[in-house]
Amino acid sequence: MSPKDVSSSGKSGSGAFTPGRILVLVIAVLSVVFIAENTEDVEVRLIVPLVTAPLYVWLVVMFAAGMACGAYVFRRRPK
Repeated sequence: MSPKDVSSSGKSGSGAFTPGRILVLVIAVLSVVFIAENTEDVEVRLIVPLVTAPLYVWLVVMFAAGMACGAYVFRRRPK
C-alpha cells in the first residue's frame, strides 16, 4: 500500500462543506448582498467614453472579470 492510498479518518477537509468552500460561499453571499444594496446610477469612464449605469451593473462586471482572471491564473494544467 503506497502513502497515496491511505485515507485519513478525520472529518476535517472532507465532504461537501470544507472550510475553504464555506469561506467562498460566505464571500459570494456577501458580494451579492453588497451588489444588491448599491443600485444608484454612477458614471464610469471607460478610457474615453463616460458611461452611466447602475452601480450594481459595474459591480457584477468587475466580479465576473475577477472570477475569470482567478480561473485563468489558478486553472489546473495537465502534467
